[in-house]
Amino acid sequence: MTAPGKPAQDGRVVVGLDGSDSAWAALDRAVAEARRRDATLEIVHAWPWARTDPLAFDMDSEPQRPPVEIARTVLRLAVARAAEKDPELRIVPTLTAQDAVPELLRIGQGASLIVIGTRGLGGFTGLLLGSVGLRLAAHTHRPLLVVRGDVPAAYGPEGHGKVLVGVEGGADEAAARFAFEEAIRRGARLRVLYAWTHPRAFGGDHTLPSREVVALRAEHAQAETYRVVAALREEFGQVGVREDTVHSAPAQALVEASRAADVLVLAVHRRTARLGLQLGPVTHAVLHHAHCPVVLVPVG
Repeated sequence: MTAPGKPAQDGRVVVGLDGSDSAWAALDRAVAEARRRDATLEIVHAWPWARTDPLAFDMDSEPQRPPVEIARTVLRLAVARAAEKDPELRIVPTLTAQDAVPELLRIGQGASLIVIGTRGLGGFTGLLLGSVGLRLAAHTHRPLLVVRGDVPAAYGPEGHGKVLVGVEGGADEAAARFAFEEAIRRGARLRVLYAWTHPRAFGGDHTLPSREVVALRAEHAQAETYRVVAALREEFGQVGVREDTVHSAPAQALVEASRAADVLVLAVHRRTARLGLQLGPVTHAVLHHAHCPVVLVPVG
């Protein structure tokens, strides 16, 4: 059992690799995450992800090589890169011919963290999160770290960073706990942000709750948030915590606050739709527009 006030340790950090620039950034970040957790790094390369065009891997001198051989080379390069960054890191390379999403979900069972980049090979430049990332976010049961390709894998010195967590009530306790643990792992400060606003109709006959009802709901959710954070403050007494409540659209508030954060932790609330599990609008917006890496923590 983990001692009170100590982050839980797990044996593995799993990172998905497809040979894109975004994936290499995710690999670098995964090395740092595995080091913080004293965990094994498992690098998963599903070669159906890869373009069969060898130019995608800067191997124009070998245009006739089969895609699986190219994939093996990419995986070897990834292992060498991770080992160079941390020679003492335990590394497990995994090459699979299966689809990336179900394989990462399967391999990531029981891992402390799954790490991916925002956009893989062949992604549209206007999209900050590709289809693999969205599918993983909608189905993962483990914390998922989404790393922007234009965000450095390492930040300032320990003790000068900031972890940001968005909460909207007692149901987000697992995400809040992860954020406290992450602050300890980084030697960082923690900012807890609670945002709410009254919904606005955009025309048509929409029946919306009264402002009084919305205010009461927000007050209840805020009280639940304070209760959760107060308990975690007591458990993780070494973490410096700042709590903020803002009257703003949650997605807008989180995206703006992410400018000053090293990582943003967010509970993921999923809903069942005609096409299967889907992310809520706040999660979707944050994943596409955050200015720092985002950790999604499933809460249900």
